[in-house]
Parts: sequence; C-alpha cells; structure tokens
Amino acid sequence: MKKINNTTESSNPNSNDIDIRNINEIIQIFHDDNHDILRGIGKVLDEINDIIKMTINSLTQEGRLFYVGAGTSGRLGVLDAAECKPTFGVEDGLVEGVIAGGKDALFMSIEGAEDRVDEVKTIIKGYNISTNDIIVGISCSGTASFVLDFLKHSKDIGAKTALITFNKIDDINYIDKLLSVFVGPEIITGSTRMKSGTATKMILNMISSITMIKLNKTYGNYMVDLKVINKKLVKRGIDIIQSITGIDSDSAEALLKKSNGHVKNAIVMEELDISFLESEKLLDKHHGSLRKILDEK
Repeated sequence: MKKINNTTESSNPNSNDIDIRNINEIIQIFHDDNHDILRGIGKVLDEINDIIKMTINSLTQEGRLFYVGAGTSGRLGVLDAAECKPTFGVEDGLVEGVIAGGKDALFMSIEGAEDRVDEVKTIIKGYNISTNDIIVGISCSGTASFVLDFLKHSKDIGAKTALITFNKIDDINYIDKLLSVFVGPEIITGSTRMKSGTATKMILNMISSITMIKLNKTYGNYMVDLKVINKKLVKRGIDIIQSITGIDSDSAEALLKKSNGHVKNAIVMEELDISFLESEKLLDKHHGSLRKILDEK
C-alpha cells in the first residue's frame, strides 16, 4: 500500500508557538481549527451515504455492523456500538465494537496493540463473521495493521468492508469503500484523538443513527424503540408517548407499564385501541414502522 501523504503527522502552522500563547489565545486556536472538521466531512457526504446504504443492506439481510479500531478509534467504535441498544432498542450483537488489545484497551493504552495481528482470525471466528456482515474499520493513519488485517480476513469470508481514515491512501482491493476525510493536521502534531477523533465520532453518529432511522427505529425524531432501562429513560418514554398520542402523563405511564416498557407498542395500543399482542403482530407485519401503522389508521 502506497501512502500519498500523511496529514495526520503533519505540523499545524496555526499552533507552532502554542506553548507560549495565553489560555484565551489557545482556546481560540482550538475553536478556529475545529472548523476544518466540518469542512472535511462536508466533502465526503456522498461516500458516507454509500457506507450507510451498505450498512442498511447488511442489517436487512440479517447481518451485523462491526466497528474495528485501535486506541481512540477503537474506543469510539465501541462507544457508538454500545449506545445503539438503549437508544434504538437493537438486540445484543447487532452492532459490535472491536478494539485492538481487547477490553483492557478501553481503559488504558496497550503498547503495540494496533500492530498485533496474531489474534485477528480468532476474533473473527469468535464473532462468526459472515457474508451478511459489514465491517467498518477506523484508522486515522490508514496503516493500523490490526484494522487492515481484520478487514482483509473479513473480506476473504465475503463480508462487506469499509475504512475510515484521515490520510490520503491508495485504494485497497479488500476494502469495498474507502472514506478518506481531510480535517488537516492536529493542533498537537500526530495527536489524532483530537480533530480526527471528533470527526470519527461525528461520522459514526451518522452511520449508526441514519441506519437505525431507515430501519424504522424512530418516528419523526422520536426514539420510539428506546429501552426504558433507568428513570431518565422511563421519563423520556412517557414524554414520547404523550407527545405522539396527546394523552396525559399518568395515562402514558400506565400504558408504558401495560406495554411491558415498549414505547412503540404503547403508542400503537393507544392509537388503535388494541392489545399488546395485537400491537406486536402489527409491528411485525410492517417491519417495525410506526409511521406506516399510524398513516394507515
């Protein structure tokens, strides 16, 4: 693989004397520099669209979404994957984050983890990765051996593959979609947990959230498939039921209990005056689309 340029290791001229600036000046440097993130992402929206379409296709074919990364990239992938269940009510394992070095690497730096490829095949086998799955690798430099090896072996199985990077690199034959995002050099040279990390989080937000929207996990901008696993989410669930049905808070709370904590079912039960079991059958018929059910009411 030939590297064309190495933006992530370049020196940022806006911060070459940052150590002698006062705090207000440094804050302004950070603020101004962050505009590069939006400009960079704005130039690759079509490519992000392609990855999202690939992801939707995989998940509708009973596949799964895997984020694979090392260091900050891996942690951000694990974070986005972990947040899909409470936000969108997805089943365990539908979205997975894989980080080089395993769970310990979530809390500390594991020296050389991104270069370790000896366990990649074992990890892939453990997840039983198949032709229906999509693997989204994240490597700011585009060179993390763990990520590239994971993509290569997954592609050999027949899975769909994509790579998010913040350098310009040549196309790689085992990567179906290469997303090169140029956010410019970091304020602290090579510290890709900064702008590149922020851009990664923004891109993953789009991939997972838009995929879930298109899989009928929302109604308008309401997260109607959320899991009511704590007091805050119970309150949010009640508020959503109230907003969509117009019933009062006490009635919404009672309905949420009657629907076994399923916000979407509660709304269908109220709007169509049907039982929980009937709401389940109707949602299954319409592939979970609350929009279709209410539009046909």
